[in-house]
Amino acid sequence: MASESKGTVLVALAANLLIAIAKLVGGVLSGSSSMLAEAAHSVADTLNQVFLLTSLKVAARPADADHPFGYGKARFFWSLLAAVGIFVAGAVFSIYEGVQTLLHGNESGGILVPYVVLGVAFVAEGGSWLKALHQVRGEARRNGRPLLRYIRQSKDPTVKTVLSEDSAAVLGLVLAAIGIGMHHVTGQAWWDGAAAIAIGLLLAVVAVLLGRDTRDLLIGEAADPELVLDVHVRLSQAPEVEQVVELLTMHLGPNSVLVAARIDLRDELRAAEVEEFSNRTETELARRWPEITQVFLDPTRSDPEAAARTQHHVDLLRATMPR
Repeated sequence: MASESKGTVLVALAANLLIAIAKLVGGVLSGSSSMLAEAAHSVADTLNQVFLLTSLKVAARPADADHPFGYGKARFFWSLLAAVGIFVAGAVFSIYEGVQTLLHGNESGGILVPYVVLGVAFVAEGGSWLKALHQVRGEARRNGRPLLRYIRQSKDPTVKTVLSEDSAAVLGLVLAAIGIGMHHVTGQAWWDGAAAIAIGLLLAVVAVLLGRDTRDLLIGEAADPELVLDVHVRLSQAPEVEQVVELLTMHLGPNSVLVAARIDLRDELRAAEVEEFSNRTETELARRWPEITQVFLDPTRSDPEAAARTQHHVDLLRATMPR
């Protein structure tokens, strides 16, 4: 999975670097603010691919004494920086360029060079977008989920960031083409400025959405409802368990989940039976959910109020599951 994500990021990096240079040259030659906004967009995307490659390298480190749960959350940290980069280097500059054009105008430098650059960029961005989409489709198929639902619930910020960036890039190219074309046809520079502002707003929306998702994962987001429900059912139906008092889950990385449960076991169980139950439960959970890498079972006394809260949370999760 990580190698596939790395390949997707490398394709995006190569495409964005080529496109950034082409757009910058086209923007300088044509004087188009929307083309310069797209150049800033591609520069931001190129920088973000470096962030994402760094995240994959850091996250691959094995657990050690200082980080006993591993480095998986590095993926979330560097992806958050990528979202900030999209906003600062892409959205802010694009909106600034658009406002400057609306206030002061600019001269159309012709349509041939910008459209050639946009055509090359569209091919490169489209190839990167198809690569990311192919990976996401494959992952959705392996998880047995519809594509849009999988994208929404995916905990892999690397491919989600690349797919979001490339989707915004393709739409941004369309906006730039409209702005440059209308400026050339009408002679009104505000078309170019409006296109640059629209590109900036598009990037801002992408940055905010990616930042929100990554922030939740970095803070400590719970596992998918399907996993939580299955773990609760397995624990509550085990013959050794009287009551599931509390069930907590957290993503340690895109493909690493921690499960911690406080459970009330039958009083007559012997120590050997408790050990056997714990080992069996960990094995069964890991077999059903390979992403579960850490399991902590805490035998505790009965707590009806806490158990009721846990059951209420589970019922709410079950109500949100598609039928």
